[in-house]
Amino acid sequence: MKAVIQAKSGPPEVLKIIDIEKPVPQDDEMLIKIHAATVTKGDTVLRKLPRVVWPFFRLLGMKVKKIPGYEFSGEIEKAGKNVKQFKKGDQVFGTTTGTNSGTNTEFICLPEVRKKGVLALKPTNMTFEEAAAVPIGGMSPLYIIKGKIKKGDKVLIYGASGSVGTYAVQLAKYFGAKVTGVCSTRNVELVKSIGADKVIDYTKEDFTKSKEKYDVIFDAVIKTSKSACKDILKDDGVFLSIKSFTNEENENLIFLKNIIEEGKLKAVIDQIYPLEEIIEAHKYVDIGHKKGNVVIKVA
Repeated sequence: MKAVIQAKSGPPEVLKIIDIEKPVPQDDEMLIKIHAATVTKGDTVLRKLPRVVWPFFRLLGMKVKKIPGYEFSGEIEKAGKNVKQFKKGDQVFGTTTGTNSGTNTEFICLPEVRKKGVLALKPTNMTFEEAAAVPIGGMSPLYIIKGKIKKGDKVLIYGASGSVGTYAVQLAKYFGAKVTGVCSTRNVELVKSIGADKVIDYTKEDFTKSKEKYDVIFDAVIKTSKSACKDILKDDGVFLSIKSFTNEENENLIFLKNIIEEGKLKAVIDQIYPLEEIIEAHKYVDIGHKKGNVVIKVA
């Protein structure tokens, strides 16, 4: 099978596509045929990270992946005899967090039960490419803002056109907030189209000088701070950031699946690249101006 391999740190060109042996599932595992995966900002950061620091990540319980990629959607080709919740033919989506498996490949084996990482049936009204773009970008803001936003709140999303930001806008609207998105000129219409009540173009207006005050401000791109936003945050307001700790939970992935099937959440996809163009995909994400998600079409 084909797989993307990263043997060393560096620019996108360190990524190579090679043929490796197809994995064989154990009794508690599923063999999953990957249909689509993603390239995220996190993937490009890990690609550049010097290998000398990886031992410290191992001490923190993080797995070193020779094959990059964390999000995926696909179909179960074979289920081990001890697998209870899934069966051959199920279309699924999720992450490989906490395993040695990367998703920029044709097949992976995943255990049904894991301490980290999530897996659920794919939303029936999404393509494989759309579903692959949901797990991390969707679960991260959900974990942070869930319980922090109530109906009627005024919420500002900074970085509203990115992978995390596009989901944050839609989730805030789902929870009943009045949402203001902050983005660049070229993304204003996109942010409006996903439900923002108001959009501030940061190239024309300093959102921190706004006369409006907000109950919640969410920084989806780690480019602002509570102190920078103090004048537009209510006295009892909450400042949230994507740099906060998050945790992948199956119940959150299933929650996203359900509201997707209700038509209340959609994936925003900027570019779709075939697996063979993985270097070009990384180059594009490195530029730092992607709208929503960059997807890798595998199958």
